[in-house]
Formats: sequence, C-alpha cells, structure tokens
Amino acid sequence: MPSGHLAFPYPMTQAIAGLLVIDKPEGVTSRAVVNQVQQWFPSRVKIGHTGTLDPLATGLLVLCVGRATRLADYVQQMEKTYQARFRLGAVSDTDDAQGVITPRAGTPQPTREQVRDVLQEFIGDIWQRPPAFSALKVQGQRAYELARQGAAPVLAPRLVHIRAIRLLDYHWPYVDVEVDCSRGTYIRALARDVGEKLGCGGYVEALRRLRVGDLTLAQATPLQQYREPPPLLPVRLAVSHLPALTLAPTEARLFCHGQSISWRGDRMASHSGSQDDQEWAVLDQDGKLLGVGKRVGENLRPCVVL
Repeated sequence: MPSGHLAFPYPMTQAIAGLLVIDKPEGVTSRAVVNQVQQWFPSRVKIGHTGTLDPLATGLLVLCVGRATRLADYVQQMEKTYQARFRLGAVSDTDDAQGVITPRAGTPQPTREQVRDVLQEFIGDIWQRPPAFSALKVQGQRAYELARQGAAPVLAPRLVHIRAIRLLDYHWPYVDVEVDCSRGTYIRALARDVGEKLGCGGYVEALRRLRVGDLTLAQATPLQQYREPPPLLPVRLAVSHLPALTLAPTEARLFCHGQSISWRGDRMASHSGSQDDQEWAVLDQDGKLLGVGKRVGENLRPCVVL
C-alpha cells in the first residue's frame, strides 16, 4: 500500500460528505484500510467503513467520508453479493483457511447434484450461527478474543436472508458459488453449514465481495494502485435503496433545522398513500441529498440531517 500523506484534493469550502469504494487486497484488515485512507484527509474528517471484510477476503469495502458517516447504517442495510470458494472434506476452527484445519478422512464425495440441492436448502430466511471467530460481542468481549483464549463462545443463531446462491463450479473438494445475501450473513458460516449438511465438513478457502447495493467493483480501484486520493462518490448513493422525496424550499429549510414537516405539504401530496414509518431519501429541488426522513402519522420526521 502507498505510504505517507497524499495531497488533499477535496474542497474545504463546504462540509465534506461522500463515499469511497475500495477494492481491498487479501491480508489487510478493514481497519488498516480506514487508517490508510484517513491520511488523505484532515484529522477532523471522520472516516468509517460500512461492514468489515475478514483479512482473508478481498473486494468491495465502502467507506463513508465526513458527514456521510451519519448514513453508514443505511449502507450496511443494503444487500451484498459475494463470490466464494468452499473447500469440502475438512473443517476449520475459524471456518476459513486461516484457522486450524482438521481433515475428515474417509468422508463421501458428494455429486454435483447433491451439492446443488443442499445449496438450495439455504435460500430464503435462515437461522445462522455466527463463527466463533467473529467480531460479535459476548458479555462485553469480542467473540474472537474469547476463542483465541481457548474459550468456546456460544453465539446465538441469527435470522438472515439469502436471496440467491449460484453454483459456479464444482470439482471435489472445491465448490465455487456466488451469493446474494442480507446484512449479517456470514459466508464462512454458510460454508461450514453446507459442509455439515453434505456430511463431509467445509470451510471458506477464498472470498471476494462483489457488490453492496448499487455499488460494484466497477467503481473501485485496488487500494495499492492509488497514487493520489480518488474522487468521492455522491453521498446520495448511500441511500439509493430508499424512495426519494423532494421538498419545496420552505420545507427543506425546516427539515435541515431538524423540524418535522406536515405530510400534507404540496411536494408530498403524490406520496399520500405511503406507509407509516417509511423512510425517505430527502432531497432539495436541485436534487441534493438533505438527509433521511421517516413518515410518522401525518408528519415527515428527520432521522438524519446532513
């Protein structure tokens, strides 16, 4: 990775808010990427990632810059796509190739049809037990810290959603898949559970994140190739999955001051049939993102104001 402070190209005449899309290399932590990118900005500008990638994993890491960090949770809500290689016939204490590998000798080699059928069983809403080596907290401690100390942290299963699993290739012992899934899904846990279902064990050999919402690797450059800070992507992409609502100038001023707005306003008449608690990407008449609002009864209540 490049080192040293790079020239700061972003205008300081207004508050900074935008996204950076990084293609994370293998062996680098998400925190290390944030630290590297922080060198491109004054220390007062906040940088935050929107979902950790394991050191083994490569691919899309979305960073929120400046005021866009207020929208990090909305980016985390977006569906993600991963490409993974599972290795069957062995298990790992970390559920990936970086752990202690224990072969399962003499286990049957499933057919392609059996692999495909088992993968289909994991599509939809499923209860998934996170890996013991994860950043989830157990009684105030990270699970991976307890696991490294020899403890066996008990992590409760969590409900996640897998929209699709595409079988790309299968040649024993390797299964190549592409997965569209919700926030909170562990591909390592999926490999473990698929291996168990097949009766031979399994873990993640390689993992690459291809997409987060509408953001893809086509918009990213490998971190090690940056020789100057890349341009920020529009902050509106952080809420591209939300319906948009344009406010009149008077309404926009009220919203920006944190005040609720009557849903009966002229600009909102066409949205009168929307559901209560629906969140909206709130724009001014020039298309600039002002923040996120939620309909509560007959009012639009600000949730996030940029």
